[in-house]
Amino acid sequence: MQQQKGNDSLFSLYSGTIKIRRRMKKFVVFATLIFAVAMVGQAQQAVRFGFQLSPTFNWMSTDDNTVNTNGTNLGLKLGLVGEFYFQENYAVTTGLGFSFNSGGTLLHDRGGSYWANSEVPESCRFEMENGPGSNLKYSIQYVEIPVGLKLRTREFGYIRYFFEPNLGLGFRTQANGDIRNSEDQDACTDINIRSDVGLFNVFWGVGGGIEYSVSESTSLVAGLGAQFGFVDVTKDDDLVFVDGSGSNTAKEDSKGVVRGIVLRLGVMF
Repeated sequence: MQQQKGNDSLFSLYSGTIKIRRRMKKFVVFATLIFAVAMVGQAQQAVRFGFQLSPTFNWMSTDDNTVNTNGTNLGLKLGLVGEFYFQENYAVTTGLGFSFNSGGTLLHDRGGSYWANSEVPESCRFEMENGPGSNLKYSIQYVEIPVGLKLRTREFGYIRYFFEPNLGLGFRTQANGDIRNSEDQDACTDINIRSDVGLFNVFWGVGGGIEYSVSESTSLVAGLGAQFGFVDVTKDDDLVFVDGSGSNTAKEDSKGVVRGIVLRLGVMF
């Protein structure tokens, strides 16, 4: 029996690795396609660099109707941005930045052994296992590398409008968790849950906005975008107590993804 469980765990790990590799391949193909478009276009006309300081509103959702969205995180994107123009109004965009306080809150309708790989205080774990449900908040920090295609209009006075679809890869650097419905908030806050959050997040997004020229080479940027993760950022090592007790358990294998709205603010030079 133990050998069978071990084989099942190895199979789950192998399957998860295969899924991540497939999604990574899609990201690489997309990035390669974008750069190929730039290479076959006209000679590069301009390169612009800048930075963004963009507030975000993030939440998590799952494919399990017993695990539901129950709160948003106010976060921030901070980083460098590069635009590589292959025609006057068309550019390949990329960058390097941090996404702070990504994630959200998930409400589990049933008790269970959640965050199984993390050092959760015993009093907090007892509440998760014996309570009517667990309200778990994820606060995740990523280093992100987006790749996109920017399409902008000609200049109307001092203003240009732009549209920008993109795909991105995030590397988890930190992850903390709170048990929001716990009676002992001091002990059940800021728990290190890095071991229960996946290393990668792959997302696609779309956005648009305006550029306002303040000089010949400097523009202020403002816009609105949406970001949709499509990789499970939660590890499936938890157990759900099906009938409210530890005698009848099931694997908690829901797919938890991160989504968000981005209020883009920045400067390009």
